[in-house]
Amino acid sequence: MNHPQVEPDLALLGQNRLLIDVRAPVEFAEGALPGAVNLPLMDDEERRQVGICYKHRGQQAAIELGNRLVTGNLKASRIAAWQRAIKADPQAVIYCFRGGLRSRIAQQWLLEAGIERPRIRGGWKAMRRALCAHTDAAAARPMLIVGGLTGCAKTELIQRLENGVDLEGCARHKGSAFGRHPLPAPSQIDFEHALARQLMDVAGSCVLEDESRHIGVANIPLTFWQAMERAPRIRVEMPLDWRLARIHKDYIEDLWATYRCQYGQWLGWALMRKQLSSALGRLKKRLGSARLARLSRLQQLAFREHERGNTQAHEAWLGPLLTEYYDPMYRYQLEKHARTYLHVGDWESCLAFARDWQNHS
Repeated sequence: MNHPQVEPDLALLGQNRLLIDVRAPVEFAEGALPGAVNLPLMDDEERRQVGICYKHRGQQAAIELGNRLVTGNLKASRIAAWQRAIKADPQAVIYCFRGGLRSRIAQQWLLEAGIERPRIRGGWKAMRRALCAHTDAAAARPMLIVGGLTGCAKTELIQRLENGVDLEGCARHKGSAFGRHPLPAPSQIDFEHALARQLMDVAGSCVLEDESRHIGVANIPLTFWQAMERAPRIRVEMPLDWRLARIHKDYIEDLWATYRCQYGQWLGWALMRKQLSSALGRLKKRLGSARLARLSRLQQLAFREHERGNTQAHEAWLGPLLTEYYDPMYRYQLEKHARTYLHVGDWESCLAFARDWQNHS
């Protein structure tokens, strides 16, 4: 029987069509297509058993084992899950790893239930190849890099631009020891796919924040990062008090709001304290034991004041963290690119420059 297929075209991702990933949960966790939902044909253990059978006895024996493992009510429940998803989006598309056996079986089971939906030719692998190729091609576009000391709101500047690409948003990390997001970081594959997806929405030139190749646990694809290193830059310069207020908002107020929303008052507070304490502890090598002990004491006092309603107490340890740790480190990095700055100024002037650059690049 001929089961319909669609080509592995990135336009699928821009059509807001539901993508049904029928791979096992462990595969989905390693990396999926942007916006996909995991409704597996087999769970992890079933896939493991079928894989062993395939290796030792061949495809037909593996298919027969799969049919014995996924049958009756279990099979019906998985078909029902696909039916509910397709009812919500009748334009849904199915995919598996290579667009072969598993997605064909899913198509067949759905067809027997009266529903015909296409699968992606070449599956996840073909789409991933296209996403990676898109990022590599985007490395040839004009780029503008936004640099500046910690607390200069570079990410917000990027987000204000039509052609801004938020690398930290893709990585779900703010790019520093204190930048971990309360929610789990994406896999490397999901980070790469999120970056490619953002680049699809940006026509022509793009503006990005100055980053090392590593953002949390994610690595910027090498070709793209090398292009960033060669690109011209602008530099945001803001007063210490302004930056300290910004850091307080990012590292304390926004972080606490996210933890409280995700985990509730009690557990959220415990997890936030643990994250901030651990982040400070990881700087021991750079800060030295004496300075770390001083900042840790100030941090613990700030937590107590925070519990009493005085969140501004955190500035007692955030201020020295900026001036004694982040600023010297970032000034050194910024000076390495001193000759490539097209503009140096305050936040508003840098935003205006980036918009003008965008219009003329």
